[in-house]
Amino acid sequence: MFFNRLFLAIFRARENHRPASRMDTGSQSIANEDGCIPRFFFYFSRAVFAWLSLSFCLVLSACNNANEATINIDYSQAAQPQEGGTLIDASVGEPSGLIAMTAGESAASAIASNIFNSLLKYDKKLDLTGELAQSWEVSPDKKTITFHLKPNLKWADGKALTSEDVLFTWQKVTDDNTRTPYGADYKLVIKAETPDANTFRVTYEAPYAPALDSWAGLHILPKHLLKDQDINTTAFKRNPVGSHYYKLESWKNNQHLTLTRNANATQGQARINKLITRIIPDKASQFLELSADNIDMMGLNPIQYSRVLPARKELSKNMGLYKELGNGYTYMGFNLKRKPFDDVRVRQAINYAINKQEIIDGVLLGLGEPIASPYKPGTRWSNPALKPYSYDPEKARQLLKEAGFSDSNADGILEKDGKPFSFEILTNQNKEREMSAVLIQRRLKEVGIEVNIRALEWASFLGRFIEPREFDAVILGWGLGLEPDQYGMWHSSQQAPKQFNFISYNNPKVDTLLEAGRLELNPDKRQMIYHQLAEILLEDSPIIYLYAGYGLTAVHKRVHGIDSPAPPAGIGHNTHEWYIPSQYARNEISEH
Repeated sequence: MFFNRLFLAIFRARENHRPASRMDTGSQSIANEDGCIPRFFFYFSRAVFAWLSLSFCLVLSACNNANEATINIDYSQAAQPQEGGTLIDASVGEPSGLIAMTAGESAASAIASNIFNSLLKYDKKLDLTGELAQSWEVSPDKKTITFHLKPNLKWADGKALTSEDVLFTWQKVTDDNTRTPYGADYKLVIKAETPDANTFRVTYEAPYAPALDSWAGLHILPKHLLKDQDINTTAFKRNPVGSHYYKLESWKNNQHLTLTRNANATQGQARINKLITRIIPDKASQFLELSADNIDMMGLNPIQYSRVLPARKELSKNMGLYKELGNGYTYMGFNLKRKPFDDVRVRQAINYAINKQEIIDGVLLGLGEPIASPYKPGTRWSNPALKPYSYDPEKARQLLKEAGFSDSNADGILEKDGKPFSFEILTNQNKEREMSAVLIQRRLKEVGIEVNIRALEWASFLGRFIEPREFDAVILGWGLGLEPDQYGMWHSSQQAPKQFNFISYNNPKVDTLLEAGRLELNPDKRQMIYHQLAEILLEDSPIIYLYAGYGLTAVHKRVHGIDSPAPPAGIGHNTHEWYIPSQYARNEISEH
């Protein structure tokens, strides 16, 4: 489904992550190198250089002042698995709510995934297995799926969880009044029924290839609490009752969310007693808190990962570092309803004018890969025949000239119809994206395009600009999952305010391929469809692929039970089995 699939993210995305396609808040940002400033950064504005210098100095200061008591503990000693303890992580964005079908961003999904279950999940080898479902059957004609729920399931409030809750959730996600980007997958179901309390059956008009994956991405909601509520505005999204390992204990705006173990958890008991997610929008501030032993884990940026942390022996000996190719990519997308971005020559020109390798080397310090399709490199869905647009300023100038732009004023800025070619790039407060924008700004100026940059807080970014389509261009990330269907991102029907095709892309050939890909069950034929899709997208350039970055994570060594080496699903596949030996547990938890 298009609950597609945001970062197999470590802890907050939990062990069975089946991420839905989500706009990435940047909470799992890509990583950096050691302590000195790379030559590349001298291209940046003084403001960016000042930020890097200040961050580095603050980090060194924090490392030097770290708690000596924790520094001298040997956390590597073996210990038996046990229950208890608190794990603290950080998020750059605060969730807009904890009903994932109406939230649509990674910050919400990450926390909600600890509270709610789905019918199915992905295991450590990325194979589908049951979660609420004990078993399931697919009919010989591939049109009907029958799910059998595990017996004696309960909600956190003790009420029975039955097939009526599953039916209710399907009704909500397919209700036209529900503002969700995920409804299209489930609207393909022409009949949903509950033969008994433990059986849920769905029938499709035609075989639907992503069907099982879609049921691994829909959080089941409690009918007894939501049946008379408007799911778009209900207070439940701030005070949810779920069925998974944890339940919400408290939520302090702009500070933190605290989860505690759910005694009625459908999957048994997690070992760690309490999870705290602190809202810390700035990565440098997160690193200060990690250095001071105020958080246990975070996604690192490149300098933190490769240079700062390894240079501090007293800190690095207490941290486990994990590097995994992320399940997402960063891009610059255009508002295709605004001129001149409705002209494919202009989009292609900008693509040629941007030096992607320069961004990877400078912003990510090489910890990323260039891409030419909207799929994870190395998977069968990523078309190996496609290559990213080369860095070719002369080709860019030629295309812009063909599109009617010229420098009639000889001031270095192109004009058309008396208007200078000037636009604004919006992004959220993510330093890698901001620095990427600075490089893009410089390269576009060289071909005669003036660019302004604005970085915004995430909630404002979504509410004021993305949903009402009030932007020229954005730098954002898409998180991807295992199912290659990207109907929600590219199909022309998916352009409503809460839907994901917010760039307003409309290509009938792409629509046809997306529709065909959902119905094709043969994986080789599906691969051909999605390779052709990627080829058209590359030619059309509705977005410019900037890079696929590595997920770089630091986890304090007080946390045991992390699989190493990481399995295909990543280190977060079994967070319910992570544990903190009592001798390493925090003596006092300060709710910052």
